[in-house]
Amino acid sequence: MSNSVEGRTAIVTGAAKGIGLAIARQLHDHGANVMFADCNEAALEHEMERFGDDSRARSFAADMSQRLSMANLLSATIDSFDRVDILVNAHRLVKPGDPLESIENGLEEMLRQNLLAGLMMSKIVAKRMIQQSKDSDDDRMAGAIVNLTTLAAQRPHPELMAYSIASAAQDQATRALALALASHRIRVNSVAFGSVMTTEMKKTLKENPDLREGIIKGTPMGRIAESEELADAVLYLAGDGAGFVTGQILNVDGGRSLLDPVQAAMF
Repeated sequence: MSNSVEGRTAIVTGAAKGIGLAIARQLHDHGANVMFADCNEAALEHEMERFGDDSRARSFAADMSQRLSMANLLSATIDSFDRVDILVNAHRLVKPGDPLESIENGLEEMLRQNLLAGLMMSKIVAKRMIQQSKDSDDDRMAGAIVNLTTLAAQRPHPELMAYSIASAAQDQATRALALALASHRIRVNSVAFGSVMTTEMKKTLKENPDLREGIIKGTPMGRIAESEELADAVLYLAGDGAGFVTGQILNVDGGRSLLDPVQAAMF
């Protein structure tokens, strides 16, 4: 019961690979209808082959930072499943850069991709959740929204200045939206991760294998977590067991936020 999402409908953005994919699979494995959304159409098609004729898994390919794409994504979800109960904003873009060179352009892109995209999607979906609640006699929560962020919001790194600013803004947006939607029985929370094997980390460790030892040493629990472990935290926040939890930033980082000497906050 505590992690029950069975029969609910979830939209997961950034669901073609890495953490977003792990989250979408986890929700599906626990009985939810899931719309896998991402701009990578080929990866989505490959993932859908895994589900065969499973009617609880659908995909939608588009740029998740565009307003029209967001509206069409919601429409496709309603067409497929008639409702939406959970939104996971796992779409993220990370771009390091020189903080003294053209910070304005980099910051604008990071804000658009990592803050505004999720915020706009949340508002669009929240309106649908509110309408569903008005049309139903069900007294359960009207919906749950879970955002993904990283330790960059708390531990800025010079080469990730724009990303760090956008991540911090996203955390504050989570808190503000939680207050705005609480009276409508919609919960909004975030998962801030570190020392988790993301797609970005895999690529970086392949290019810089020596970084692995530094991350592990800087993580009190002494290891790098798998994406599925982060998905477990999202499952909790999306499920019934977190029914009285809103406006929280849950760190899933093996204790790194308590110390974090690792100069790689994006991981």
